Amino acid sequence: MDMFIKILFLVIFFAVMIGVGIYCRKQATDVNGFVLGNRSVGPWLTAFAFGTSYFSAVIFVGYAGQFGWRFGLASTWIGLGNAFIGSLLAWNILGRRTRVMTQHLDSATMPDFFAKRYHSNALKIASAVIIFIFLIPYTASLYNGLSRLFEMAFGIPYAYCVIAMAVLTGVYVVLGGYMATAINDFIQGIIMLAGIIAVIAAVMRINGGLTETIALLSQQSATTAGGREFQGVYTSFFGPDVFGLIGVVILTSLGTWGLPQMVQKFYAIKSEKSISTGTIVSTIFAIIVAGGCYFLGGFGRLFGTMSADGVKPEGGYDAVIPQMLENLSPVLIGIVVILVLSASMSTLSSLVLTSSSVLTMDFIDPVFCSKKAMTEKKKVLFMRIFIVFFIAISAVIAIVQASSPVMFISQMMGVSWGALAGAFLAPFMYGLYMKRVPKIAVWVNFVLGIGISGASFICNLSGITFDNPVLEYFRSPINAGMLAMLLGIIITPIIAGIAPAKDTDRVEKIFACYNKKVTVSYKQAISGEEPAPVQEAPKKNSKKRK
Repeated sequence: MDMFIKILFLVIFFAVMIGVGIYCRKQATDVNGFVLGNRSVGPWLTAFAFGTSYFSAVIFVGYAGQFGWRFGLASTWIGLGNAFIGSLLAWNILGRRTRVMTQHLDSATMPDFFAKRYHSNALKIASAVIIFIFLIPYTASLYNGLSRLFEMAFGIPYAYCVIAMAVLTGVYVVLGGYMATAINDFIQGIIMLAGIIAVIAAVMRINGGLTETIALLSQQSATTAGGREFQGVYTSFFGPDVFGLIGVVILTSLGTWGLPQMVQKFYAIKSEKSISTGTIVSTIFAIIVAGGCYFLGGFGRLFGTMSADGVKPEGGYDAVIPQMLENLSPVLIGIVVILVLSASMSTLSSLVLTSSSVLTMDFIDPVFCSKKAMTEKKKVLFMRIFIVFFIAISAVIAIVQASSPVMFISQMMGVSWGALAGAFLAPFMYGLYMKRVPKIAVWVNFVLGIGISGASFICNLSGITFDNPVLEYFRSPINAGMLAMLLGIIITPIIAGIAPAKDTDRVEKIFACYNKKVTVSYKQAISGEEPAPVQEAPKKNSKKRK
């Protein structure tokens, strides 16, 4: 009976996802419809698409497990940073300008934006290659987190879980494109909101409620690098490692501003109302989902067992959340599986759609079809083919990586996130606001993002460590990604101030898109002049005088 309940949840979930893909297939016949939903996606769908693409099994299993173990309840700051920096500020600073300029440039992808904004086809091709390469390990990490929970709940081998998730996601994305992804993201987002609240309540009850659980956690002690032991540090305001916490907050919050699969959600915004509503909804969504995940992970030390090295939990960081949930009721485990399945598939669908569209329009078309441009139908066909290819190759990497003791979920995501955000954040953000950003500044950001994150990856893969505490701090993929982003933000305006202004007429025409006048009603904006009073029509006499 217990297994029947879990399987029933899965069957219903799978049927709905595929049904939405079939329903949306008519809107995915051209590039604009397949990639952007014809730029007509409403506020709630856009907000949930942003939120569900942001938070995946990597957050719920990998990051919540690792950082909850390291920082305790202070890891909740990561979720709040995701909400207020990664969602609220991102919508306010990037949302409207991204929508206006990308429509003005007729740009559907981030590489295409770089090409038209900075007048360089080389930037377009280089950024497309970067996106394709570094989204693969990100996608592989999604399979990893989900499959661990499937093994716990169903006893299904890891490889079968990966294949099943890959096939299902591929079906509805190939059929319905962005609109199917957005509608499914909305459904999956509702599941995530309800699921995380139910799971937190159930886990707190295991130890007698919230107060008792916090009291138990306060009895845990930690030893600092200086050898001093602190009691109750895992329930303190900033936890045992405030600088490590800051690095995670910056990477996972500010990093979304440069991730192509996140920024592309702004391309598809329908109207001004979508921006204001989307800002509020996505922020509340992030507070509940991200804040809830990291808050839950903060209690990991009450459920995991310390390994022999005295640092990591038994079974690794990725085992913390599954161990926390394995004693829940069958219904709750079913909810957890659907919750994490929703989180993973929403992010996976966004990643594969982004990667396939970038590879088709920004690499295959300009490089191999330069003499004769691809037709709309052919582009959509290539995108569907590359979706299948991208899902397949990331699934193979996920299966192979499962046997590797070196890279766990958060490391894989940290490398991808750091490289992409480090390369793209500054050139994209400044490209929306500053007229004098030269091409050389974009290339410098590309080198910084790939170079710093790549060096961190090599050090971790080969086991290289440093005696210098600063170098050791930035050896972490998380901190390396943070460094790449911050350097880009600082260096780009410096280069813009030094480099001579070029191509000013073309740039002025691009920024003219912000100066177009629109007429709105008084419900949306109040002008400085009062409207003329409405003259009442003269009343007609009901009877004529004789």
